[in-house]
Parts: sequence; structure tokens; C-alpha cells
Amino acid sequence: MKLWEKGIPTDQKIDAFTVGNDRELDLVLARYDAQSSIAHAQMLATVGLLTTDEAAQLTAALETIITDIKAGNFTIEDSFEDVHSKIEYLLTEKLGDTGKKIHTARSRNDQVLTDVQLYIKAELSVLKNQTKALFDLLITLSERHKNVLLPGYTHLQIAMPSSFGMWFSAYAETLIDDMTLLNAALKIADQNPLGSAAGYGSSFPINRTLTTKLLGFETLKYNSVAAQMSRGKSEKAVATAMAALASTLSKFAMDTCLYLSQNFNFIGLPAHLTTGSSIMPHKKNPDVFELIRGKCNIIQALPYELSLLTNNLPSGYHRDFQLLKQSLFPAIESLKSCLEILHFSLQDITVNSTILDDRKYDYLFTVDTLNEMVTQGVPFRDAYKRVAEQLENGTFTAPKATKHTHEGSINNLCLDKIVAKMEQEY
Repeated sequence: MKLWEKGIPTDQKIDAFTVGNDRELDLVLARYDAQSSIAHAQMLATVGLLTTDEAAQLTAALETIITDIKAGNFTIEDSFEDVHSKIEYLLTEKLGDTGKKIHTARSRNDQVLTDVQLYIKAELSVLKNQTKALFDLLITLSERHKNVLLPGYTHLQIAMPSSFGMWFSAYAETLIDDMTLLNAALKIADQNPLGSAAGYGSSFPINRTLTTKLLGFETLKYNSVAAQMSRGKSEKAVATAMAALASTLSKFAMDTCLYLSQNFNFIGLPAHLTTGSSIMPHKKNPDVFELIRGKCNIIQALPYELSLLTNNLPSGYHRDFQLLKQSLFPAIESLKSCLEILHFSLQDITVNSTILDDRKYDYLFTVDTLNEMVTQGVPFRDAYKRVAEQLENGTFTAPKATKHTHEGSINNLCLDKIVAKMEQEY
């Protein structure tokens, strides 16, 4: 069934190519299509395009469809082009002519726009909650291990003292920036496009403010052309926020893989969180973190992919937009799974409290040593040269203690301030 069927058959090859995997992807949107159809039917009744009874029948039928969707009993067979045609078919099958009226004053263009916006809103809320849960865990780990020193590196060379408290809370605070971008994407998506129809509005006296309220959108995308031009733009905003979050997770996963290696031995994971080798009995591989790194690196390409897909398209609808779903939807699921497994794995992480017993880490304290000289009146450049000479002749002695008191330093992590920042953003 095609909503645009005119009695002229389309070649099967054309059908297969144009529909692609849309039926499978549309299952993700089914509940939102039914939800927006309820709001649309109720609005049509208020402007006299449906009777109150017809709107009630449509609402009841659509609620039954939503129940079936939630129960996993909703399918889109090959005889249907998309979710819109399947739902309209079910309504017509059950309600006759009343079902045929549901498409009054709308187009599949604003239908799918609305469905995707509702989907994005729901998924961004999930991502926000998962990000906040990971933030809370990182803050807990930071507080628990704040006094355990950890080597800091620049150029992958031993640099200055850090701590596990600083390492964990660094990623926690970075997640606040990612939360800001998630909120920005949510704000862009939280605009109702329903009623823009094919992109140029409708001659029916519809009430778009009402559907905005019924669907829980913050505001209306007023200009009908602007509503259609948001197709792709909203997805790119979401992709940009996801890429930022994925970048944070990928970097943390890389650190974890590095710190787990025997050459570093900074942290540990229980055996049930690692995998083995088919020929090397001693191996405990951090496959989970390697896959998080890989999956998140792929997600970081998403904004560019969507830009290439939508760049240089003129205003109005184009079938290219259909391909947005096959890039965005799996990426969202992938990012959610990375957040979930990272949170799960980090709960059992252990830290090595004796790292600095190794003499090679004495070099971590060269800056602290020369800074102490400066506080005693030695000019900085002279202190620098003295420490360099001590290192050269083998007389340097590391203090193995830190006196970093400024905000955000080893001994003053300001965890309460970081938590307050996240609470405000979340």
C-alpha cells in the first residue's frame, strides 16, 4: 500500500531501491507516528474537519496500535511502503471512512519530521540520563581515590604528578560540556513541525499551537518552509552533540587500555570484564574498552556524513533525507550501548596505589622542586637550571609529596563545584 497510489504500478526494482530498509527503520518511529496522529486527530476535531466522535474513534484505535507497538506486535510488511501507510491502513481497516480522514491537512513530509523530532527528544533524554549516571560514578571514583597519585604525561613522556582523583574528575567535568551540547540539540529538536504539510502549509484552518501543546513541544516551528528545512539540520545538531560525547568516551577508553597494560599497570579490572587469547593463556584483553574506542570513533564521523548527505540541497523536501535515518538511528543505539557498558565496567575498576614506588617516576617532581626553590627566593630560571644540573649528575631527590592548592589542582579538586555545574546543566 502506498499513500500516493494512483493506480499506476511502479516497477519492483524501483520499489525495492526507493524503500530500501525504511520499513525496518520506521519501526523505531511507529509509536511516535501514532502519538502524533492522535494529536492531529484531536486538533482536526477542534477545527471542524472531524467530528468529536470520529476523533475519539481514531484516538482509541491509535492507542491500541501504540499498545501493540510496545508489546512488539507491530510489523510493517513488504506490501506497505512505510509506517505511515501501515498505520493508515490499520485505521481504515478498523474504522472505514473515518480512518481515511486521518491524513487530512498533513503530508508524509511533516509526519516523518514530527516523528523524528519526537524520537530525537526521547533519545536525547536517555543519553542525558546515561551521561549523568556516568558523571556520578566518575565523581564517586574521584572522591574515593583522590589521594592516590598518578603519573601525568605530555608527549607520552613522564611529566608532572597527577592523581586518580584528578583523572576521574577530569572526564566528569568534560561530560558537562557534552551535556551542554546535548541540551542545545534538544532545544533545536523541541520545535513542532506538524502542520507544515509538504513544506508550504495548508489551506485548511488547522491549529498548530494546539498540536504543539498536545505533543509536548516547547515551541512551534512557525514558518512551514523553515520546518521542512530543519530536516537534516536537527539530525546534524544531534550528531554533533553525540560526536562530542563519543570523543570523551573514546579518549577515556584509550587511557584505560593504556593504563591496563602491564607496561603501565596503573589500574586493574576483574577477569570477568576481560577476554582471552586462543593461544596465550596469560592474556586478559580490554576488548570492551577497545570496542568503545572504535565505536565512538565511528560516531565522531557522523556529523560529517550527514553534512555530505544534506549539503547543497535547495529548500523543500528531497528523498535524500530518507537516508538520514539509516545513519542516525544505529549511531544513537551504539552510543547508548557504549555509555551503558562503560558505566557497568567502571564500577569494578581498581587502582594501583604504589605506582610511584618506581624510581623512574621521581622525574614527576622536578617542577614541584624548582617551584619550592622559587618560593624561597631563587629566580625561576636559576631554579630551573639547578634542578637540571641535579638531574644530570644524579643528585636529584624527589619530594614524593604535593602541595597543589589552587582550584582544580591535585589537592583541591573542587568536586563540589564540578557537581554543582553538572546539576545546573542537567
